[in-house]
Amino acid sequence: MRVSVILANPLLLAAALTAQPMPPAAQTALANKYCTGCHNDKLKSGGMSLSKFDFAHPEQKAEQVEKIMRKLIAGRMPPMGLPRPETPELKSFVNSLADNIDRAAATRPNAGAPDLHRLNRTEYRNSVHDLLGIDVDVNTMLPPDDMSHGFDNMADALSITPALMDGYIRAAGKISRSAIGDPTATPAMVSWRVPKVVNQMRHVDGTPWGTRGGVAVNHDFLADGEYTFKVTFYYDYLETLFGQSLPANLQGQQIEISVDGARIAVFTIDPNVPETKLLLQTPPITITAGAHRIAAAFITKFDGPVEDQFRQVDQSMVDISAGVPGLTALPHLHTLFMTGPNNATGVSDSITRNRIFTCKPVNTEEEIPCARKILSALGRQAYRRPLAESDAESLLTHYQRGKNKGNFASGIRMALQAILASPDFVFRFERLPAGATAGTNFRLTDLELASRLSYFLWSSSPDEQMLNLAGKNQLRDPKTLDQQVRRLLSDTKAQSLSATFASQWLHLQNLKDIEPDIMLYGNFTRNLAQSMMKETQMLFDSVVREDRNIVDLLTSNYTFVDEALSKHYGMQPVLGSSFRRVPLTDPNRFGLLGQGSILTLTSTAARTSPVQRGKYVMEVLLGSPAPAPPPNVPPLKENVRNEKPMSVRERMEEHRLNEPCHSCHQLMDPIGLSLENYDAIGQWRTKDSGLPVDSNGVMYDGAKLKDAATLRQAVLSHSDAFITAFAENLLQFSLGRVLETRDMPTVRAVVREAAKNNYRFSSFVQAIVKSVPFQMRRAEEAEATSAAQGNQ
Repeated sequence: MRVSVILANPLLLAAALTAQPMPPAAQTALANKYCTGCHNDKLKSGGMSLSKFDFAHPEQKAEQVEKIMRKLIAGRMPPMGLPRPETPELKSFVNSLADNIDRAAATRPNAGAPDLHRLNRTEYRNSVHDLLGIDVDVNTMLPPDDMSHGFDNMADALSITPALMDGYIRAAGKISRSAIGDPTATPAMVSWRVPKVVNQMRHVDGTPWGTRGGVAVNHDFLADGEYTFKVTFYYDYLETLFGQSLPANLQGQQIEISVDGARIAVFTIDPNVPETKLLLQTPPITITAGAHRIAAAFITKFDGPVEDQFRQVDQSMVDISAGVPGLTALPHLHTLFMTGPNNATGVSDSITRNRIFTCKPVNTEEEIPCARKILSALGRQAYRRPLAESDAESLLTHYQRGKNKGNFASGIRMALQAILASPDFVFRFERLPAGATAGTNFRLTDLELASRLSYFLWSSSPDEQMLNLAGKNQLRDPKTLDQQVRRLLSDTKAQSLSATFASQWLHLQNLKDIEPDIMLYGNFTRNLAQSMMKETQMLFDSVVREDRNIVDLLTSNYTFVDEALSKHYGMQPVLGSSFRRVPLTDPNRFGLLGQGSILTLTSTAARTSPVQRGKYVMEVLLGSPAPAPPPNVPPLKENVRNEKPMSVRERMEEHRLNEPCHSCHQLMDPIGLSLENYDAIGQWRTKDSGLPVDSNGVMYDGAKLKDAATLRQAVLSHSDAFITAFAENLLQFSLGRVLETRDMPTVRAVVREAAKNNYRFSSFVQAIVKSVPFQMRRAEEAEATSAAQGNQ
């Protein structure tokens, strides 16, 4: 094969650089020695026989071979207790299988054909923010997005229904009205409720310093006018305010209401006034149109956290309406209400209006040229491409319709609504070029490539610099593309990678559904869960920003904590709600395996779950899912009052005596049990149900386990599995489609390219962006037929 051909294909190049060949005869001999005793024509363990497998052509059974390699690199085969090849021999065996498959795939790389990609809620919110400079609460506008293979940006799960499109149209109307303002707005009430599960004992982000609890929100005011604010509090069913039994130094609690950090009202709370008679409402407050931060928070009357001032049972996880005997706590805000505008006087300039109205006509003759200029700029960024003349004329028609009902601003508002509801904004189109035939790959246009890149790294639309480069067909240049990747990664908007990709890859979104038993874990609050999630996101973000080796996610001897989390871990406490980077000295806390987020989301409400923890390590960190449980598996026995308590380990050992359970549990249990020194909310413990914790075990590959540190070392011994799983998930997220078996050669090519740069995060991104699936797509038969008919 000519060198020029190899260099032209990254898959061939990667295979050529890293191949460690083992001849087919040697592969057959290794399989006969270690594998065919179980995987033969008679036993067919796991539904697989290797007795007649042709190791010269593994690509002929690529799907089966990919499953074999996945288990081999994770150390799951051969089973514990049976002879195993030495690591170098095993790696040579796996590399040879992969090399043959990759060489065959390189002759016809799989670009894939993603379904039509609708913006999910995160992408929609970010795109609106980058277009208009306003934050929208998409949760109140659009239904939740379905997830596929762990991610909510998979095109196959982003369904399109008439009801959903109606939601986008309604959202477009609301957003355009908020962005432009409305001098004819009539008074209306909006409210912000603080859930019971939110702790109000510490400072809340966005509220003024020197306060605790409450709520802070960004709100877009429609018009200059007068607005009133009202607050209500949590009471029990007898209309008794929480906070009546306070120590003397905490009497006379006050709550302040502020706009943009400036106090507009302060109230002293009388705990003796019943709920139905307590009315804390401001007089009319004049506020200008545009975005303002509103906050209602309690004034701190003591030094240090509330918990240090008096012993209290945190009611934030308790059903307040039921009442809890002996409960004592501070007052908690229930709802902040706002009503207005009254006596509207117009719409003042704001940051958003100034961004939109780049020109202001002074007479009738200037209106159409000015409207064209404004809408061309908005449409170009919203549609992620230059506007065709037909686009501009359509938007001007909407403008004229709105102006006829009002004025120049109302015309722009109607045209903006049309932009935000347009399929060109809501969907990411990748159109088939003329002449493309079914089954062949074709290169994306530079503008389509710009959208793929920006939604990958920013979960938002391309900015002006990318659109300019793409419009000139310069983005595809490898040097330019490399520079843009580095620029996007260095931008603060790349933090979306931790909030979206990392959170979904690591299943952090499941923390919102975790509600540990209040009687067992009374110090767990929704705030603590949010701090746990932020710790993990910030660790991932540090790997991105510092361009570290992604294995540092497992080994990092530092983390990020606020006051609540540092106390939860028993560390030297930091003060306040701000997160700080702190060094770690206990190796059991290093990396992901020592973080409260992972440990909590893999537990049940009342106890730890070695099964869930073991399954998580296998599936998420090693990319080798455990077998699905058989039907009708009996639940784990729980401790019962008045019976001798059993530790989780004792109950697990009793549970897996059932033969249907044994085969799976012997894989997962030792992994999960090695983390038993962490309770169900990630705090260190030495006893479980009054019994000493026994965290000893043996991993399926024979590694001895006793704690998180030894488990981490066991996972690191299969770091190639962790790296491959990471690359597989990042590629899947970047493409917005579910990977196929045919995509695994690309995954391995990405890993090989990243290896050249010590597996730094940016090297994975660069390799993905340069790959065939990222820069190209496959023409499907229906697409090609439709395109051919359209060109006739």
